[in-house]
Amino acid sequence: MPTPLVLVSADVRETDGYEWHAAPSTYLLAVLKGSEAIPVILPSLGPEIPLDDILDRVDGVLLTGARSNVNPELYGEVATEENGPYDPKRDATTLPLIRRTIERGVPLLAICRGMQELNVALGGTLVTEIQTLPGKRDHRAPPSDNQATRFGLAHTITPEPGSCIAAILGTGPVHVNSLHRQAVGTLGQALTVDALAEDGTVEAMRPTGAKGFALATQWHPEYWIASDDTSQKLFRAFGDAMRERMNARERSEAAE
Repeated sequence: MPTPLVLVSADVRETDGYEWHAAPSTYLLAVLKGSEAIPVILPSLGPEIPLDDILDRVDGVLLTGARSNVNPELYGEVATEENGPYDPKRDATTLPLIRRTIERGVPLLAICRGMQELNVALGGTLVTEIQTLPGKRDHRAPPSDNQATRFGLAHTITPEPGSCIAAILGTGPVHVNSLHRQAVGTLGQALTVDALAEDGTVEAMRPTGAKGFALATQWHPEYWIASDDTSQKLFRAFGDAMRERMNARERSEAAE
């Protein structure tokens, strides 16, 4: 069987006089090692990308985390300098990509900013700077130049019984990292919460009634793919879903 191809979202950065469309290597390696698939970066070119043409050629979609936040104007709030930076070209690419990916039943894994994009794409809202809210823990990364410290396990989540993530990880508490300032506010249409943090922050969710695998996590499973059992289970499930879809397509084509 061919190796699955995974479409990976790109951040837009201005560097050395160029506009770069890039994705962190941690996500690319997690796809390669954890899902046994080949990552392909999708440039954030908005409506210039023919989504159906590219989705015809890939077997899964991965939405990465990012330093930027989803622009609040996309869910009816006011964008502020404090809540930035923003990446409007990524927003213009990922939000329609999410909707079309779900409609077509292409396996989807959305991480951190990716989960927030999923919620906004389906009509939901976000809460900005949650560390300032009463009763909420500080979900930001600890200040450090050491990436292993920044991505260290920070708190537990509890999968909802009968949820997609419980089927992958079990129903007991799971230790995860935490590196975000925004969180899900009002849940988008046809979305179901799969796991919560101790302070009630949504940590995992999925589109209700999706035709195929579709899961979002607020934490970052990609960073510890080489050593963390939870991370490995999530990326393995993503890879298995892609191979299952490839098998079904081959059977359908053979029957024709």
